[in-house]
Amino acid sequence: MSVHAIKDAILSVPIQQGRRIIAISGPPASGKSTLAEELQAEIHRSCVLPMDGFHYSNEDLEGAGILARKGAPETFDVTRFEAILQAVRTTSTVSFSTFDRSRDCVVPGGGIVNANDHTILVEGNYLLLDAAPWSRLLSLWDYTIMLDVPAATLEARLVQRWLDHGHNVADAQERVRSNDLPNALYTQRHSVKADQVISHH
Repeated sequence: MSVHAIKDAILSVPIQQGRRIIAISGPPASGKSTLAEELQAEIHRSCVLPMDGFHYSNEDLEGAGILARKGAPETFDVTRFEAILQAVRTTSTVSFSTFDRSRDCVVPGGGIVNANDHTILVEGNYLLLDAAPWSRLLSLWDYTIMLDVPAATLEARLVQRWLDHGHNVADAQERVRSNDLPNALYTQRHSVKADQVISHH
């Protein structure tokens, strides 16, 4: 499906309390960020709000003994994410944290929803999970999109992502095998059906 067709589907969604909140979900490396950015370029007065800005800090993850699982559902502050999404519905201007992948850290106040932004494109792996606490988010979406990508394609993209960040092949493959791919498969198996599923092969 083309970006223009997806845009048309989104723009047909009624605005509620001044905004429409769109969930763009899918496994890691499925193309969520790319699609969200393409849609933002096509949709006037839109804003991308990435879930990755709500990672717990590396210090907190290390203290909890789960730093090696960074990117898994339990390594995100869902309560803070939910509060920001609720504020987006009721508040004209909202700042939110973003994630700097090159520095592997959260950037507080890295993004902003402006008062005139009416279409909020939220992108992340776990937006449609059927398990608590993530399932609390399901009632917040006005329209949902899921990117469906074969596991083999995801694995290749994930390995390449680590290689691009300077890791050797063995380390990249181990990171994908031990954490990234399990997270991807979990997303595919435990997400509710989206309003629109976009398949990539």
